Amino acid sequence: MNNNEYTMNDETIAQIAKILQVAILTGTDIVDNLRLARFTIDGDSLCVSPNYADEFNNNLEQMLAAAQVNQTLVEETPGNLTVGVFE
Repeated sequence: MNNNEYTMNDETIAQIAKILQVAILTGTDIVDNLRLARFTIDGDSLCVSPNYADEFNNNLEQMLAAAQVNQTLVEETPGNLTVGVFE
């Protein structure tokens, strides 16, 4: 059993904050989001895995781009096309 103790570096704390924000915005379970996170050890610090950080940021950019496309579609849809849809 490993009895070493580690602290989270600032990047790791910021990543956990981002994970929480994504979970809130998407309505997903924070536990599921945290299970996807990957970390490495550097000395006595817990650090975000560079591969995980890249994947997370790419997924976030894709999600934001999709949200922007959806917003643009909503803004450009003529009002008469939505009449009766939600009534």
